[in-house]
Amino acid sequence: MLSLVIGGARSGKSRFAQSLGETAERVVYIATARVEDAEMAARVAQHRQTRPAHWTTIEEPLEISSAIERHSADCDFLLLDCLTLWLSNFCWDHREIGEANIQAAAFQEVARVAAASAASKVVLVTNEVGCGLVPESPVGRSFRDLQGWVNQEAARSADWVYHVVAGIPAVIKRPEGCQ
Repeated sequence: MLSLVIGGARSGKSRFAQSLGETAERVVYIATARVEDAEMAARVAQHRQTRPAHWTTIEEPLEISSAIERHSADCDFLLLDCLTLWLSNFCWDHREIGEANIQAAAFQEVARVAAASAASKVVLVTNEVGCGLVPESPVGRSFRDLQGWVNQEAARSADWVYHVVAGIPAVIKRPEGCQ
């Protein structure tokens, strides 16, 4: 089963996503952040402190579908945090192939993630980037648009979608027949 947890910066989306796996015994946490400076290292350290010690952490900034395919059958709960950092890494590493090709490849990766989620309970965390200011630069606007489209693809594939605002999760999509 695939769930998507979406929210703005510091909305509580990661904390909520982690709570979905509280009762799971075998948990895999896929971290997509690249630690390239002291500020990001501090953020990663803070995130690590919030996770239970028995969770297995896999650091994978790019090949998220492969990581899920490799690990989903070995766990009760798999949490990927987050699609936004993954997409940023993906765009940077594929910047030479052009926007249309990046979008197609990103959609393909999301489709593989959705297919791999059938083997386990998979939760994806992502940022809602379309509710803020319009980015000043063309590259910022391009990334904002692509993140919105990737979020739509992930939400379309997900069984459950939660929107977290100010630490409060709201279900915005559920499987038919579920209350």
